[in-house]
Amino acid sequence: MKKLILSMALIGFTTLAFGQKKVYRAAEKNFKSGNLETALTEIEAATKDPETSGDPATYLLKAKIQTKMFGSDSTNTAENLEVGKTALATYLETAEKAGGKDSEIGKEVFAEDILGVPDNLRPYSIFTFKNVAFDKAIDRYNENDLEMAYSFFDLAGGVDLKDSVIHYNAGFLANDLGKFEEAKRHFGYLLDIPEYNKLNAYYFMVQILSGEDKNPEGAYDIVMAAREEYPEDKILAEYEIQLLLQLNKMDDAMASINEALKTDPNNPSILLRSGYLKEQSGDMDGAMADYMKSVQADPNYFEGNYYTGALMLEASRKILADLNTLSDSEWEKQSASMGQKADDYYRNSLPYFTKALEIRPDNTDIMAVLFQVHTRLKNTAEAEKLNKMLIEKLGPNWMDN
Repeated sequence: MKKLILSMALIGFTTLAFGQKKVYRAAEKNFKSGNLETALTEIEAATKDPETSGDPATYLLKAKIQTKMFGSDSTNTAENLEVGKTALATYLETAEKAGGKDSEIGKEVFAEDILGVPDNLRPYSIFTFKNVAFDKAIDRYNENDLEMAYSFFDLAGGVDLKDSVIHYNAGFLANDLGKFEEAKRHFGYLLDIPEYNKLNAYYFMVQILSGEDKNPEGAYDIVMAAREEYPEDKILAEYEIQLLLQLNKMDDAMASINEALKTDPNNPSILLRSGYLKEQSGDMDGAMADYMKSVQADPNYFEGNYYTGALMLEASRKILADLNTLSDSEWEKQSASMGQKADDYYRNSLPYFTKALEIRPDNTDIMAVLFQVHTRLKNTAEAEKLNKMLIEKLGPNWMDN
């Protein structure tokens, strides 16, 4: 009798297990034939049954179904994105239940996805999911839907932290969208890839830290780490100098400038910074020489033209200020020569400010400076021409602004 009862129990267990396996097989069949909603309902039932809920193969099939649902929806909306997030979570849960990548099911989860093969031959692994999400990101980018493009790149990047294409695109878009913490996260992944050319990632990180985060110390640390890897990069050398100036480390900045000029003596940006440091230290002649060299190196360098002209006007104003401090008798003796020297500085500034306006033709600040210079030099026609331009852009009362 006991044997009979035991046999009946075994039959019941076998029937139950077979029943659940039947549900799994039905879900698998519907997955392959494209009846995805039905397949998902069936596999959900299997994941909730005590007899099959612990089987990682059940969850792998669920992830495959969710991935196919994710890919088959071409709307690529926020709702579709949520389907993708759920699929990714299921893949990760499957890998955990399977005991990692090296288990039998784990190898299926992380099977390589071969692009271009018929759909029925794709493994529908986590890398299939990554490629589907990547395609959706490209679709949204091509439609100029940058928010969703970023979201799909970010989702795809969650599969592989070493996919440089995905994380660069995600970082670039995040930065463009003002998602600076997200941008730093993606660029940070790139900095952890040993063989990757990290220069652009370093550039973005420095710009975000020094600009948006107002963290020149952090930016400087990144620059110095970058220079360890790319000691010959000229842009990093400029960043280092710029950040040293921000941090008010003038001696270190000048040392870096002098070192940079040894290998790159005609770099207009570095020459400009050298001139700026000399100007701050009171070496006006040295500053003027460096500013002029920056324009000689690049005649279309706006900052070089502007700083050269501005320093000339400053020199002229200083002469006129000194003239006004003289006694009446000394003023009579020196006013002509000092006035002529001041006018010479005004006159010499003209080509630099004129070039600066040519480079940035809508810059009303430069127009106003040129108006004052031409007025001082009694170039009436030129002054009136600039006055009309300023009235057109700023209104008839532009001088009061």
